[in-house]
Amino acid sequence: MGDVVRGRVSQAIPPAVSRPKEPAMARHSRLVLVLFAALGCILFGGHVFAADAAKPIRVLLIAGDDVAPFHDWRDISESTRDVLVASGRFDVVVCEDPLILESKKALDAYDVIVFTLFNKSVPDVGKDAKKNLLDFVKKGKGFYVQHLASASMPDWEEFGKLCGRRWVMGTSGHGPREVFKAKVTKTKHPITKGLTDFDIFDELYSNMQGSVPIEVLIEADSPWSGKTEPLLFTLSYGKGRVVNNAFGHDFKAIKHPTMKKIIARSVEWAATGRVAKPAAD
Repeated sequence: MGDVVRGRVSQAIPPAVSRPKEPAMARHSRLVLVLFAALGCILFGGHVFAADAAKPIRVLLIAGDDVAPFHDWRDISESTRDVLVASGRFDVVVCEDPLILESKKALDAYDVIVFTLFNKSVPDVGKDAKKNLLDFVKKGKGFYVQHLASASMPDWEEFGKLCGRRWVMGTSGHGPREVFKAKVTKTKHPITKGLTDFDIFDELYSNMQGSVPIEVLIEADSPWSGKTEPLLFTLSYGKGRVVNNAFGHDFKAIKHPTMKKIIARSVEWAATGRVAKPAAD
């Protein structure tokens, strides 16, 4: 069930797409399967890293349904995983079902949640899942949300606050995908230290919604909105740290040389509050 990727372990759990409403017993049984799968991967991962000098950062990457054919969600999640794995700093577990959020025990195994899921057709998560996600961050762990994932669970107001700014259908938007200049606004932050402005071919997300305080690290001028838009920013949530990265329409954007550094640093900072190797990556 698992595969070793460049010395790191990735576990894919079968996706839940357009699943019908299940009785409580069926949901419980499926949750048990998810937990066993996750546990197996954690144990396997521990074996792989036994000889490592530095303890890896434990990442739960939650992926899933998206707005096909506009986004290839599996390509996005796998590209994001590849970037993290290649950095040598992370033990990445990929779960293609948000049901895992319903288990606090499962989440306790991780330092940071990476969220690339957009649940267009997946039913909304329950109260326990919502509480577990918020508590995970509030108590001092990390949350990294990428591109359209901030549009998930549109009826859950607190998720929008957790993301800092979120894509809102019918309000947020972007022009044609094109090359634009991304401007680094904070050069002393661990995530962007040593980085300079760069050109990237991607979607320039505009008019994302939210009012909680954020620290903008990268922005760009949007012809679509006529405004300067925040594209990479951080915020605090309880004792935890959140990074919202609005870049990442496809693997080309995700594997842009500067973006690879940004993704790896962002996830590390969300997990630990620091970046161990900001200059070398």
